[in-house]
Amino acid sequence: MFTLFHHAFCPHSRFARLILGEYGFDVRLVEERVWERREAFLALNPAGTTPVLFAEGMPAIPGAGIIAEFIDEAYGGEMEQRRLMPLAMGERIEVRRLMAWFNEKFFEEVSGPIVTERIYKRFMSEQDGGGAPATDVIRAAKNNVRYHLSYIGWLARTRNFLAGDRPTYADLAAAAHLSAIDYLGDVPWSEDEAAKAWYARVKSRPSFRPLLSEWLAGVPASRTYVDLDF
Repeated sequence: MFTLFHHAFCPHSRFARLILGEYGFDVRLVEERVWERREAFLALNPAGTTPVLFAEGMPAIPGAGIIAEFIDEAYGGEMEQRRLMPLAMGERIEVRRLMAWFNEKFFEEVSGPIVTERIYKRFMSEQDGGGAPATDVIRAAKNNVRYHLSYIGWLARTRNFLAGDRPTYADLAAAAHLSAIDYLGDVPWSEDEAAKAWYARVKSRPSFRPLLSEWLAGVPASRTYVDLDF
């Protein structure tokens, strides 16, 4: 059995959980509040970031991108047409490019700031950087999401899925980051119908159900969060 050190609203953790769900793995989830910098967790990942995948007898696997590559290398061949990484080199490059787009660029410009300001800070001590959310940071991130949504819409209009004809890691990465801020109602879905229709398809996959069932005490989910036909 795998153990995943994660946070329910960490976008990268959500990406890892979607991957593991698509492959049907039995996973034990351990919530990790990275701002507490637990020594035992830092021993697994000195960078102090989630997610980290662990299995007895193996080294800890830190980071969503590394987890994705590990799962594909170790188990992808068994998935046949359901494999999340294509076999053709050009297609693999495109999947990796889009994974980086969402796990790095989208996270830096949108999901990271919003999740930190609106969720993490609620649980952080003042010494750790907690306190009132910075409204200017949130405003900038909510403005940035618009051009990302437009790009997703363009991809969805020109392809069946974001990286090609079938679902890949690119779709799961994008959906994971969007889901974290969709919970808060910070995705302007009315601005791009193609992006909305694509997300509805990915959101309807069985691997998404555990994410949609999680709630944050004191912070109600947006009206569209669990609605598959929004």
